[in-house]
Amino acid sequence: MNKFLLAWCLAYPLGAWAGPIEAGQPLPAPTLQNQHDQAWRIAPGTQLVIFAAGRIASNLVMGVLSPQPKGFLASRQAVYLADMSKMPGFITRTFALPSLREQPFEVGVSLDAKTLAEWPRQENAVTLIRLDQGRVMGHEFASTEAQLKAALGL
Repeated sequence: MNKFLLAWCLAYPLGAWAGPIEAGQPLPAPTLQNQHDQAWRIAPGTQLVIFAAGRIASNLVMGVLSPQPKGFLASRQAVYLADMSKMPGFITRTFALPSLREQPFEVGVSLDAKTLAEWPRQENAVTLIRLDQGRVMGHEFASTEAQLKAALGL
């Protein structure tokens, strides 16, 4: 293996990037960390991925999930994934991650803009990705608490 290829493989391990979300296809599974710096993956039985890319979308998710009891997401076969790659590192380390560590739910955290670059997103909205046995059934956007609560059966 040449030196360039070896360096590239070490810098960008297989599974680090998640490809596009396409209906009928398996959900690309990024390898990420949670807010506690532990390995995080989308569990096989997951039926709903709540994906927030941006401050307004994240605030919307936090407004709905924060008051819920521990185990709420798991009871709904749902996970929360936050793309925090556009946030300045100082803000992420000093404020965002410590705040997430206080929550009663786990959050998959992406700090690399390339990892989820091809995932669907809409400005100021949360992306809701529906799954069936790991396959994407479709996605929609929620821009209000009422829409997100309805998606979660609240």
